[in-house]
Amino acid sequence: MKAQLRPAITLLALLTIITGAVYPLTVTGLAQLLFPQQANGSLIVIDGKAYGSELIGQQFDDPKYFWGRPSAAGYNATASSGSNYGPMNPTLEEVVQARIEALQAADPNNPLSIPVDLVTASASGLDPHISVAAALYQVSRVATASGLGEAEVTSLVEQYTEGRQLGIFGEPRVNVLLLNLALDGIQ
Repeated sequence: MKAQLRPAITLLALLTIITGAVYPLTVTGLAQLLFPQQANGSLIVIDGKAYGSELIGQQFDDPKYFWGRPSAAGYNATASSGSNYGPMNPTLEEVVQARIEALQAADPNNPLSIPVDLVTASASGLDPHISVAAALYQVSRVATASGLGEAEVTSLVEQYTEGRQLGIFGEPRVNVLLLNLALDGIQ
C-alpha cells in the first residue's frame, strides 16, 4: 500500500502546484503583458476616474441617457443570468408588455417601432451594447431631455456605432456607456 500511496501523493502535489499555481500565474502574467486593458476588466478610466467597463452593461434610467437592454440579473455581474422564460411562457409576455408600455410612456410621440432588444433581456443580463435601431429609437427622448438637437444626438449614435466583429460576425451595435459618456461630454 505504501508503494502506491507515495506516488499518488507526489503526483497530487505536483499537479496541484502546476495547475493551481504555475499555470494561473503564467496565464495571468501573459494576459497582463499582452492585453493589459482587457485583463483588467476593460475599464473606462478618464482623468483618473473609473466610469465602468466596456464589457458589462449598466443601468441608466434617466430620460437624458440612452437605456441599455433590460437585465434579468439586475445589472449585477455576480448574478449574471437570463430570465429563462421561454417564448410560450405567459410571464415573458407580461414582462415584455410592461417594458413596451414603459418605453411608450417615456416617449409617447415616438412613431418608430420598438426594437426587440429594448424589451427582452439577454442571456447574461449584462450586455453593454444595444442595436443601432434601439439607439435610434431613443434619439427623440434623449434629445428632448438633454436639450440637444436630434441631429446632434443622431450624429453621436453614428459616431459610437461599432461594426461587425472581424467584419463578418454579429450586427453593428452601440456601447451604451460610451455613448452616454459622450452625451455628458466626458468621452
